[in-house]
This record gives sequence, structure tokens and C-alpha cells, in this order.
Amino acid sequence: MNASDTLMFREAHESAAVVARQFAANEAVVSALARSLRETPPRFIVTCARGSSDHAAAYAKYVFETQLGIATASASPSVSSVYAAEQQWQGALFIAISQSGKSPDLLRTAEAARVAGARVVALVNVEDSPLAVLADTVIPLHAGVERSVAATKSYIAALAAVLHLCARWGGDIELDAALRTLPDALRAGWNADWSSLSEGLAGAHNLFVVGRGYGLGIALEAALKFKETCGLHAEAFSAAEVKHGPMALVGPDFPVLCFAQDDDTLTGTLAVAREFRGRGARVFVAAPGRHGPGTLPVAGSLPAICTPLLIIQSFYRAASELALRRGFNPDVPPHLNKITETV
Repeated sequence: MNASDTLMFREAHESAAVVARQFAANEAVVSALARSLRETPPRFIVTCARGSSDHAAAYAKYVFETQLGIATASASPSVSSVYAAEQQWQGALFIAISQSGKSPDLLRTAEAARVAGARVVALVNVEDSPLAVLADTVIPLHAGVERSVAATKSYIAALAAVLHLCARWGGDIELDAALRTLPDALRAGWNADWSSLSEGLAGAHNLFVVGRGYGLGIALEAALKFKETCGLHAEAFSAAEVKHGPMALVGPDFPVLCFAQDDDTLTGTLAVAREFRGRGARVFVAAPGRHGPGTLPVAGSLPAICTPLLIIQSFYRAASELALRRGFNPDVPPHLNKITETV
């Protein structure tokens, strides 16, 4: 089997078309929601999700806090679904992110958010799902049917939906212009050559994935995909936190993958990469405008806030190739199902 034969590869390849379709289809609902949020700003934002969707929520935190200045925190579904603890969320915006919109714990938390006085918005791929039914506003991801167990296009669609809402809510002209070119940037970036990553990690046993700011969510996502599709133990860390203990594990047989975008986090993230190299580790760096040994190409024409979408798309392609090199079928990870219904 070639990587191009896998569902993971083909569905990740659809991401540009998905994002273009989503922006066109959602313009009315996103603009209306943004107007309402400007008229009645929330006191704070609460996100709720599991798995890859929670990694999209981690990205949303940095987007909303840096662009809108509104504190954004992640809610643990267990607080409502297991402990049944009442929350004080009057005047909050509650954003639930899900591919299926079916997980019982997410549904219970969304219902609890409504009871607690929050406005519930669902970013969901299945438009007639239970989550969509109970939400005040639904922002469909428009990713279409995703057959591979490993989420790819639905994850990128969730990041794009976050950007769309932020651009309309904040009236950001520069971000709006970037979103108009994002689908083309994804199409152009699909052919970025990350073969050195899939070749270099074929025999690895453990690794770290490092990111910061906008890039932390995709570091979490990549670490998950390494585990579920490649049988490779990977852990994600912020470039600001990895030196607080985890760095002690790094040496010649412990590779590191660093994601970076061209903003105020770039210098620090690259410094961490250099320190890892100084310890003898094999380090891969994906960052715009970087060249030379160990670098992975990333298009650099879009604002830094958009870079994570380009990086994770290239990563998905490389991960599908790496899985096959390691003897795994990325579409059917062992012991996993497409929809995980946590109580």
C-alpha cells in the first residue's frame, strides 16, 4: 500500500476544499453570531472537547485571547458528566467542538452550560447531531464524511472555523484577507516535502513534539497522531515548559519535532531546538523561512496565526507515510473507533 492509497492521506488532501466550502457556507451564520457577540460581549469563553477537537480548542484559546482579549479556558467534561457539579457561567460563551456531536459527556456539559447561563455554540461536523440540536448557534465544519479513524480534515476545519469567527468578531481586515487566500495556501503547501521526517522516525521509539502559542495545539495533535497511527510514543510540550524537567530525557536516541510560526515565540522555540541539537538529539524544525539540515518546508506568506493549519496538513501527509513505514495502517489504528462516546 502507498500512502496515497490511505484514507488518512486522501482526507487530509481534501482540507483546502473543505476550508473553502466552509467559509462560503458559514459566512451568514458566523457574521450574525459575531454581530451579536459584539453587541453583548461575553464575560469569558469556555471551550469543551475531547481528543483532536480539544487540540483545536487549545488553538482557539490563543486565538481568542491574543486577538480579542477575552479569557478562554477549557472545561473538563467530567465536572458535569461525572461529578454533576454546578457551574457559574452566567454571561459566558461556551464553545463545544466535536466531529460527531454524539459523545454523552460533551452533551451533558453543553446542557449544563445552558443551565448555568452560558450561550452555547457548537462547532460540529455532523449537522443533525445531538450537540447541534441543543446549541444556540451551530457553525458546521463542512468536512463531509470522514472515514479514517484518525481525524484530519475535520481538525483543520475546526481551526478554520475558529479563525473565521475571530476575524468577523474582531473586524480584523488583515485576517479576513488571509482567510481568503488560505485555501490556496493549503493547496500549494500539500506538496511540501516532509519525507525526511517519515524516513528519520521510521525506527524511533519515543519523541517530543514542541510548539508554543498558536503552535501548541498542533503539537498536541501531532503527538496524538504519532501514537494512534504510527505506534510511536510521543509527548507534546510548550517550548516554554519542556526545559522544566522533560529535557532531561533528550539525547542522541530521542528525536524532537519542533513547530514554530513567525511571531514573538519564534526565537525562543528555535533556541530550544538548538539546545536539543547540542545534546545530540536529531531535531526536525517546521517553521516558515527556515532552510538547511533538519528543516521541514512551510509556506510563509500568511500571518503567523494561520501557519498551524499549513504545518499540520503537511504533518498529516508525513504521518500517513510514516505509519506504513512502521507497519501500521493509519486508517485502522488498533483498539480505536472513529467515534468515542465517553460518559
